[in-house]
Amino acid sequence: MPLLQMIDIVKTFPGVVANDHVNLTIEAGEIHALLGENGAGKSTLMKILSGSYAPDSGSILIHDKPVTIQSPRDALRQHIGMIYQHFMLVEPMTVLENILLGLDGADFVPRKTELKQELTELASRFDLQVDLDAYIWQLSVGEQQRVEILRLLHRSADLIILDEPTAVLTPQETHQLAAALRQMTEQGKAAIIITHKLAEVMEFSDRVTVLRKGRNVATLVTKDTQPLELTRLMLGHEVESIPRPERTVSDEVAFEVQDLSAPGDRGLPALEHISFTIRRGEILGIAGVAGNGQRELAEVLTGVRKASSGRILLDGQDVTYHSPGARIAGGLGYIPEDRLRVGSVAGLSVRDNAVLKKYKQPPLSRGPLLSFRAMRSYAQHLVEQFGVSTPDVDVTIGTLSGGNIQKVILGREMSAQPRVIVASHPTRGLDVGAAQAIHRRLIAHLDSGTAVLLISEDLDELLALSNRIAVMYKGQIVGVVDAHTANLDEIGLMMAGGLSTGEQA
Repeated sequence: MPLLQMIDIVKTFPGVVANDHVNLTIEAGEIHALLGENGAGKSTLMKILSGSYAPDSGSILIHDKPVTIQSPRDALRQHIGMIYQHFMLVEPMTVLENILLGLDGADFVPRKTELKQELTELASRFDLQVDLDAYIWQLSVGEQQRVEILRLLHRSADLIILDEPTAVLTPQETHQLAAALRQMTEQGKAAIIITHKLAEVMEFSDRVTVLRKGRNVATLVTKDTQPLELTRLMLGHEVESIPRPERTVSDEVAFEVQDLSAPGDRGLPALEHISFTIRRGEILGIAGVAGNGQRELAEVLTGVRKASSGRILLDGQDVTYHSPGARIAGGLGYIPEDRLRVGSVAGLSVRDNAVLKKYKQPPLSRGPLLSFRAMRSYAQHLVEQFGVSTPDVDVTIGTLSGGNIQKVILGREMSAQPRVIVASHPTRGLDVGAAQAIHRRLIAHLDSGTAVLLISEDLDELLALSNRIAVMYKGQIVGVVDAHTANLDEIGLMMAGGLSTGEQA
């Protein structure tokens, strides 16, 4: 008897069929991967199961009995819980206090000693050790994830859904998560992981269900399939692998950062004595767990955040205190991590977003007057050149998928022929097809002598594209490795602060 069955689930939004008669069966004791492109319907299906959405039609059976799930609390009553990419934890509170929050039947003065004993035994049973008295802000991302799992297990969850669970974990934390999930399944519980990462599917899951355009494509036993087959099922066509860039890198330095320091949002040091150089035709990768200064580094380099000391040299010119506009004029391109709030203006059209950097230049303008015909023609050319899927350049950019928004941003930045590109998480949240399109464009731009700083939490991406990888921890570069000979465990140790070579890039 299956633990769970979702039968003929339909969910529509205005103009979109997110789930089109989807079926999913979960067995007790298995880790089941839900694989698909962005917009394939994975998250919608799981939000229905976890009580955030109501289906338009279809049914859910638990142990062959029909159930109605109208809220996350209903889901928990059915022993189903979901862990989102952004954890639902209160940082100024302890682990114990966070687990107490929302606990059914909790006393006005909770029995903390008894609860602590229960959690200690549960953590030991499922290999989820964490300091119950520590404040959430003191924990690593991997430890915070353990708290979320522990909280659901304490609420008697038999099925735990994890949304992109390894997105911000080190390799070591990823292996620890896999071990914890395996401990759960060995004791009869089940897990569903929502992902578009093939490596994650192969490492974690027993079976995998592929969705494409809101429909079931296949359910396979993971050990009986291969990543290439899953890619074909997910995209509906074959995808050629992208050859690793093996071109010769120039000796000429295009971008140099010297002893750079900067404060964070709270006034505390976010960057401390960062130094590196990038040569023409080179990709320097920046690895690190989220929150170790990568965002602040991108903002300082592009002029969005002020440096407290140090120098930034763009083609030998000191631009440390130049405005973002002056840096753009000097040949700097920027692909920000937040494509909607920073990289584009969500309420403007594709056309207007495409010309944001050039609208003051002829032929897009004549003096103070804009030429809307020229702007439309320019945007249409960019859309065609970069393969943006959009019904028209006049539609609002916020209505496009994440991958297509990113292609517009990439096209706008690269059309300016930059000497240096700062690319911050350029493929975050994108499926394999959209990510490969971005990768091809970055690699192609190296031929013109462009230098690229690639900031990413995806080690596979960094290893595939970079010439060298610099690892950041607590606002510092703690080591630099050759991407051709890099050791994943070594990088993971540096990301966790357990190893430092003391090198700068």
